[in-house]
Amino acid sequence: MCGLAGFLRTPAMPARDSHGAWLARMTDAIVHRGPDAEGHYLDDRIALGHRRLSIIDLSEHGNQPMTSACGRYVIAFNGEIYNYRDLKTALQGQGVSFSTESDTEVLLALYAREGRACLERLNGMFAFVVWDREAGKLFMARDRLGKKPLYYYQANGHFALASEIKALLPLPPLERRLRPDAVKDFFAYQYVPDPKTVFQNLFKLPPGYWLETDGQETQLHRYWDVSFRSLDDRSEEQIAGELLELMSDAVRVRMVSDVPLGAFLSGGIDSSAVVGLMAEHSSSPVTTCAIGFDSERFDEVHYAEQVARQFSTDHHEYTVRDTVADQLRGIARYFDEPFADPSFVPTYFVSQLARQTVTVALAGDGGDENFAGYSKYVTDLWENQLRGLFPRPLRQRLFPTLAGVAGKGSHALFRKAGSLLSALAREPDEAFFLTNCFFRPSLWDQLATGDLARETRHYDPAELTRMHYGHADGPDHLSRILYTDIKTYLPGDILVKVDRMSMANSLETRAPLLDYRVVEYAASIPSALKLRGREKKHILKQSLKPMLTDDILYRKKMGFSVPLAEWLGQELRNLAHERFTATDGGLAQCFDMTQLQSLWQRHLAGEHQFSQELWSLLVFDLWWQEYGP
Repeated sequence: MCGLAGFLRTPAMPARDSHGAWLARMTDAIVHRGPDAEGHYLDDRIALGHRRLSIIDLSEHGNQPMTSACGRYVIAFNGEIYNYRDLKTALQGQGVSFSTESDTEVLLALYAREGRACLERLNGMFAFVVWDREAGKLFMARDRLGKKPLYYYQANGHFALASEIKALLPLPPLERRLRPDAVKDFFAYQYVPDPKTVFQNLFKLPPGYWLETDGQETQLHRYWDVSFRSLDDRSEEQIAGELLELMSDAVRVRMVSDVPLGAFLSGGIDSSAVVGLMAEHSSSPVTTCAIGFDSERFDEVHYAEQVARQFSTDHHEYTVRDTVADQLRGIARYFDEPFADPSFVPTYFVSQLARQTVTVALAGDGGDENFAGYSKYVTDLWENQLRGLFPRPLRQRLFPTLAGVAGKGSHALFRKAGSLLSALAREPDEAFFLTNCFFRPSLWDQLATGDLARETRHYDPAELTRMHYGHADGPDHLSRILYTDIKTYLPGDILVKVDRMSMANSLETRAPLLDYRVVEYAASIPSALKLRGREKKHILKQSLKPMLTDDILYRKKMGFSVPLAEWLGQELRNLAHERFTATDGGLAQCFDMTQLQSLWQRHLAGEHQFSQELWSLLVFDLWWQEYGP
């Protein structure tokens, strides 16, 4: 696992004598992604840098940037190619020789022979760039699901790229100008969705895309998408068996490593499945790591302990206690954009714990998006079925009025009824957005002020949800919202969280359930086998019955939740109060502080329904202090 950075040395780029120093500052900014080695490549037209975390072929022969045998191509690569040994054998059969044991050399040789078509043959997590010295073109690509990040800056004749935004900020031509619609997106989704970033002219390369540029003309192309067309001629037993075989192979290929390897274990279905399959493929005990909380409502370690005993793992635990306030600023600094999923805190600590004993950890990410594991899917599907009972004119004319009346009630049941009626009045894609919107439009209108309010008045963050929902080819509502989450929530929230928090600790994480073969197979499974009544992940549970006990398979899902209301009222109270009353931060620049402080006082008085919104405001301000314009 590594980090990369670079820029084209175009005529618009000033101070050519300083380019080597600029590149060094860029790679220094992401030393946590690759503490084992550093490499730079410069020619008349490009500066390319790399930081290496050695996982496969630990010798210096695997260092980067790496030049092809023919001398035409130079690569900087972040990630792992899990099928590189098979690809290497095939290339050797075509007469290609290799001088290292690294997957980087295999990827470079494959690109030299096949160009951009090589992407279709890769099974892995990756973000890489290839400089074609002969053509004077830069090619960059990101893996299908977006496990590894890749950013680029393009404006005024400049083009630069990096694994993280912080590596681009030392580049003098880059201007930190806030992108208002991206700020509104953040408060709606809790992250900034691709291809936007919080800064203007700075973009994320979307998952499953490649980009090619010579500094003047740029091509952007999607090379992969997932289809939800069902193959429903198979029996449930056949699907369960084939699914287990696929997951087992996905785990097997991710256990190739020249450094110690382990797993995150929560005691939930997904991580327990990964650990169980690892145990089947391992001749020694699997190292497992779990995180707990003082709050019993959020503590899952006893489930993790149960799974650890079943598979005789070498188990390690850490309890998050009074360290949140002391470390929050430092942890949040690893996010170059506002990011408000509070589970990044335990993800940091479990990564820190794992790094004490391993360099690579397997995780259960992807199970919920593949197999309908979130409670929101049950709620949304039920709402959509109820919506179908009423004619559209009735829903659109009557329900908003009823929702307004119910929403004024003081009891929680009235507010819930108002939310339901409001959702039923909308079309399915819009309702799904509102179900997942953390900052309601009415609250945004209440708090946003000044230029931010004015410039976003006519922008609706629901556009993103509507776009992906409309693009999905699934035959039903559930498949469309699963597709939408795979394109938005998964790469924008889950995978960003895991990448940043693991790499903050120089730990590589691998997600077998996000093997593209598993994702494609899961998408082809009929929705009725994923969500059966109120039972989530039905087909996944059926496939895992030979391995996991029923009390693990059918226990209530907790997720990687945190005691957010308690944190804001206790450990983080002083920090939150400081930022919510400050006149020099990002909040004061963007929001009505009187209204914000009113929300804060209501929270302190015991009204915790705005905990997530207040948390979002707090982390936005912490981000602003570190990276704001």
